[in-house]
Amino acid sequence: MAGTLLAPPSGVPLERLVQMAVERGYTAQGEMFSVADMGKLAQEALGCEAEQLCGGLGGPSRARVLQHLVSGHPLLIPYDEDFNHEPCQRKGYKAHWAVSTGVLLGVRAVPSLGYSEDPELPGLYHPVPSTPRQPPALPEEGSPGAVYLLSKQGKSWHYQLWDYNQVRDSNLQLTDFSPSRAADGRAYVVPAGGVRAGLCGQALLLRPRDSSH
Repeated sequence: MAGTLLAPPSGVPLERLVQMAVERGYTAQGEMFSVADMGKLAQEALGCEAEQLCGGLGGPSRARVLQHLVSGHPLLIPYDEDFNHEPCQRKGYKAHWAVSTGVLLGVRAVPSLGYSEDPELPGLYHPVPSTPRQPPALPEEGSPGAVYLLSKQGKSWHYQLWDYNQVRDSNLQLTDFSPSRAADGRAYVVPAGGVRAGLCGQALLLRPRDSSH
């Protein structure tokens, strides 16, 4: 999904991605419990830059993530998936990957340059494509309900808006391998240090090779 959002879009089929991951020893069944391995796979298969983010999505990382999305680049986030695909907190037992492709910001004022109001939803503004624009002011970290990530999990039919803090909190508690997976008799590739070392508080910023930081 992230490959189709990069410019130029990557036409690598999913089967080839899985095959490469198996050949490199990153996965056995299609699982990916290492953000570092996912980054290496993305760089090799999609020909993009992959920056590994550590220490959680809050604090200093928050502005980096939001700036990355405002610039139009995809973000890959491991998180615990609830029944409706939204983030939850299950200690990593329901760990899945989501791709975030955009952000909805609650702002006090819309920058004067480069935005147009949605014809059907008053108060919702979109960047006007290929025109210069002022970047929006990023809401303070403590302000509730001000930042939503436009995100999609692989099995979901639709993009959803997820509260940034819920995504941050779900990502930050990925610590344990699911007991039901451990007992299902199948082989999985789990990095040294387990789920905590491989996924917890980490994400991937993907951007085209030639794009400036």
